[in-house]
Amino acid sequence: MTETREHDVMNEALAVIDRGLNEMQHRNLVSTTEVADLLLDLRLLLMSADDAPSPAVSGA
Repeated sequence: MTETREHDVMNEALAVIDRGLNEMQHRNLVSTTEVADLLLDLRLLLMSADDAPSPAVSGA
């Protein structure tokens, strides 16, 4: 289940990157605020993958 969560987070992070690149590729200038916002969004997504609970280990 953790692999599925990590896979979902990676796909979402890639989608954020693709959207950001699509919005910025036609512009000559991009503000540092826009870049910082994009990087923060990616950081939060990747951090959420670390917060996923580990699968329970049975004692049997």
